[in-house]
Amino acid sequence: MSNLQITPDTLALRPATAHDYFELLKPRIIFLVVFTGLAGLVAAQGISGVSMNPVLAAISVLAIAVGSGAAGALNMWYDADIDAKMIRTSTRPIPSGAVPREEALALGLILSGASVLLMWMASNLLAAVLLAVSIAYYGWFYTMLLKRRTSQNIVIGGAAGAFPPVIAWAAVTGTTPPDAWLLFAIIFVWTPPHFWALSLVAHKDYERAGVPMLPVVHGAATTRRQILYYTLLLAPLGLVPVATGLGGLLYGLVALGAGAGFVWFAVRLLRSVAGDPDAGDAERKLAMGTFGFSILYLFLLFGALLIEHATGLHFPLVGH
Repeated sequence: MSNLQITPDTLALRPATAHDYFELLKPRIIFLVVFTGLAGLVAAQGISGVSMNPVLAAISVLAIAVGSGAAGALNMWYDADIDAKMIRTSTRPIPSGAVPREEALALGLILSGASVLLMWMASNLLAAVLLAVSIAYYGWFYTMLLKRRTSQNIVIGGAAGAFPPVIAWAAVTGTTPPDAWLLFAIIFVWTPPHFWALSLVAHKDYERAGVPMLPVVHGAATTRRQILYYTLLLAPLGLVPVATGLGGLLYGLVALGAGAGFVWFAVRLLRSVAGDPDAGDAERKLAMGTFGFSILYLFLLFGALLIEHATGLHFPLVGH
């Protein structure tokens, strides 16, 4: 159990709203998860030739969204103590006093079970098991075991957010071929430079809360180098779907341009003092700009994949 010390006496209590309960689910993460899952689902149909019933496909994507929200609620429940210590998270529903901690736990557990059952009913057992694994990975393995123990927390824990396209592919075909795991790998490698760019700005928050994020443990300079290393790995990895036939001409052009843009941001970040004690507003904006572009990068890649397979514009450069 968490060593949570938050009590009603230490909080400015306020009435809970529907928005508070919605925020427990981390809706911004849900949006990203749904988008990558949807792209995987559409690509799976295009590559395999298997057509999934549109209603069942929509329910499967909904199950992924609910599962993501369940994991978010479990994360909010367990991390309420450190959320209360960090400026950017102190207004979340639990530390702000709006939602009791036990209600967040109950919501997370109920939604976990409901999402897995829904996925099983709409598709198959494999997709349901993968969804359950992804919830447990984020809600337990990352949140409870990794986050407070190692500076590599986000590297190992990044797998949790990489599951949606694999789950969606399994929902369509009942299998998880290499192309599905290729999409997993892209998100997995993308996660560290994405999150570390933000941590260069929020490192004081993490230090205050005792969370061993990379800038806190190894410093900003090491973090900036690691961002570049992962980005240099990610850029060519993002082009691999072209070589397998999963991505076509449109995807290849998008991946090439977006990858070059991400590397450009990472190089600028390396040459800056972002995250250092003497960093100013310009460095902060650069770090946040890198963080923002990382999100755009992922949406561009998966958006191109979605467009290609949904509209018939998939013109592979190699045979699949």
